[in-house]
Amino acid sequence: MSTSHLNARSLRRSEAEERRALLDVTSYDVRLDLASDAETFGSVTEIRFESRGGPTFVDLKPVKVLDLRLNDAPVDPDLLDHGRLPLETVAGTNVLRVEAVMGFRNDGEGLHRSVDPADGRHYVYGMSFMDAAPSVFACFDQPDLKAPYTFHVTAPPDWTVIGNAPGEQVEPGVWELAETQPLSTYFVTIVAGPYHVLRDEHDGIPLGLSGRASLARELDRDAEELFTITRQCFDEYHRRFGIRYPFGDYHQAFVPEFNAGAMENPGCVTFRDPYLFPSRATRSTKVLRATTIAHEMAHQWFGNIVTPRWWDDLWLNESFAEYLGNRVTAEVTEYDDAPVHLSYHRRQWGLVADQRPSTHPVAGNGADDAMSALQDFDGISYTKGASILRQLNTTIGDDAFFAGVVDHLTDHRFGNATMHDLFAAWERHIEGDLSRFTGDWLRTAGPDVIELDRAAKVLRRTPPPEHPAERSHRFEVAQAHDGAWRSVPVALDGATAPYDAGDDPVVIDPDEVSWGVYVPDEVTLTGLVDLLPEVKDDALRAGIWNNVRSGFHHGAVDPALVVDLCEAAPPIEDLEDLPRHIVPWVLGSVLPAAAPDGAARLHTATTARLDAFTGSDPGSELQLSAFRLVVHTCDDPARLRAWLDELPEGLTLDDDLRWRLLVRLATLGAVDRAELDAALADHPTGESRVEHTRAVASLPTPEGKAFAWQRFTGEAGAPNYEVQAAGAGMWRGGQEELIEEYVERYFEELPGLPGAHSGWVLGDVTAAFFPRTAVRPDVLDRATALVEQPDLDRTIARRLSDSADDLRRQLALRERFPVR
Repeated sequence: MSTSHLNARSLRRSEAEERRALLDVTSYDVRLDLASDAETFGSVTEIRFESRGGPTFVDLKPVKVLDLRLNDAPVDPDLLDHGRLPLETVAGTNVLRVEAVMGFRNDGEGLHRSVDPADGRHYVYGMSFMDAAPSVFACFDQPDLKAPYTFHVTAPPDWTVIGNAPGEQVEPGVWELAETQPLSTYFVTIVAGPYHVLRDEHDGIPLGLSGRASLARELDRDAEELFTITRQCFDEYHRRFGIRYPFGDYHQAFVPEFNAGAMENPGCVTFRDPYLFPSRATRSTKVLRATTIAHEMAHQWFGNIVTPRWWDDLWLNESFAEYLGNRVTAEVTEYDDAPVHLSYHRRQWGLVADQRPSTHPVAGNGADDAMSALQDFDGISYTKGASILRQLNTTIGDDAFFAGVVDHLTDHRFGNATMHDLFAAWERHIEGDLSRFTGDWLRTAGPDVIELDRAAKVLRRTPPPEHPAERSHRFEVAQAHDGAWRSVPVALDGATAPYDAGDDPVVIDPDEVSWGVYVPDEVTLTGLVDLLPEVKDDALRAGIWNNVRSGFHHGAVDPALVVDLCEAAPPIEDLEDLPRHIVPWVLGSVLPAAAPDGAARLHTATTARLDAFTGSDPGSELQLSAFRLVVHTCDDPARLRAWLDELPEGLTLDDDLRWRLLVRLATLGAVDRAELDAALADHPTGESRVEHTRAVASLPTPEGKAFAWQRFTGEAGAPNYEVQAAGAGMWRGGQEELIEEYVERYFEELPGLPGAHSGWVLGDVTAAFFPRTAVRPDVLDRATALVEQPDLDRTIARRLSDSADDLRRQLALRERFPVR
């Protein structure tokens, strides 16, 4: 595979503006040959465009160039430099033809080719986001040079080909797709392979679902739910916008090894295929899938019909889809409890990002080039932006909010626009000025810290010193008195607002209607030990945990008090232990900073909950969640092995639970590589292969750590999910002596990582392999010094800076609250 895509220059905003002033793109005609080779594919692109005349460049990242012609005149392929081919255009119509050989990728970008370990079949999908499109076809790769696309695809005869527009197989292996509506390059996709495909129709819109053949059973099982959610969302979006979906078919493709949750490609949305749930799925995971479906459907209007002119307004796409997708899911689907689950899933993602040195404004973040913009594709752009749009909606009302959006979509249909265009539409409908709102909330980085000052009898607001702003907050405080909770409305317009809580515990803004870091005091935390086990309101429980997590991250909450709270009410109501959720936070951040007996106490308390659910409610999701936490904290290999033979009543040993047990046994050194290999061979699914990687990397052996490290350096090629799993298994508590040599190796070898990884995966690998168990000042000094090197890749620098910030906070917390 070519690595030409690794050293391409990132497009600067000034370059994009110059090219947009020179060109109007008329059409793309693209021919792809996916049938000739498993490593490369043929790509022939013909671009028709109008020019004012003069020099420009086209973006191209090939393995090999076969022929280049501009207006029928040959172009020297040796001019191609760092992904750019210079062009001397003439005034008027120009035609560029590029014939090239491109490389399939396995990092979730470009044209990703995956081999399913379950049956050996090959699958392909396109992810053109940000700067990956030129590794599939020649293009003017920027969001404001939209054009229609026509694709012609040759594929193996048993493959199905789906793209942004409807297509048909005109002869065995030859597919012709219709011309699309005008699209930005980053929306273009092709999904091809022996996919299992289901079709339906709603309100005149052809609907489709597809997944790997090995997941056909799961897709068939969930198809009615997926189609139902899609129909419900279409009806609601049509009602809200009064503008029909304009992109023809609406296909939802579940594809392997996908980096994001999903991508909103018009006509063919791609989703990560773990959303087809090969193991038991809880309601929480189904809520996440439903909100992702609704999120991507919101993009069909906001983002796809009207697209940001430049990447610094990408937040508008994501914040709007996050806000509306979550709202629509709760309002029109069976998942009316979506806000509670999303409180666990998303709130801390945004708040933590907003407190880092790398924080940035939601809007106007100054993204000077495409790769800088990619670094701001984070919890601020999604969660914080969505929270602020929710506040705006509350302030101006639904009628004005949606009227402004409809005007925006109508005025800029199939074109590009900016944040100023949208806010001008809203201002026309409210006949008011929103500049104060945008200045305080969208153009100023960082969250206010809000805490109760009992002595002064006030709620105190402290803006971040580096980013001062005079924000007003409206929320309620949940106050507990004699075991009963009541809600108290608060208007915090200045530095303080009167609030006399007496000796009662309080939870600030449990409904999370504003945006801030809410810090619980010791009186509250102590009181919650008795209160939390009796709280039945799910939203209040989620708000309590987010208050505690915010206070802990802020360095104001004693880890010992968090352990007390976890012991009294083990955090199993979240139902998931995915990254960013409560269980990983407790295991990865709280317990290492607490007394050594913290894990044992949590294990004992959770085991009691598990036994209670097994006796009274076997098969419940709470029983499953409790069992997962028991496994995570179990130090008894004999007990773990017994569960491999027989689980508690109500639980089934599916792939998820089997590999959780094996990964824990591997971490304890109670299983060897041969047994892990045998488990993979027994059921060689994509999910099993990822967990096998995690387990081998978790082994407390030199061989296990070398296995993981080969995936860090790229010495052993592996798909993106497996590389991340290797990083997760690499650093395990209790294995510090074994992995000490890799602490220094991480910092020595990290600067050369762009030679092995790129784009999205480069950032993920930087974070996944950070030596998180080495909580020492010298490691922080090493990380800080490397971040400051001017020639360090910017993606690496950003993710390393974030990891260093986590380490800095861990060290500060341990200094303030020494282990007792």
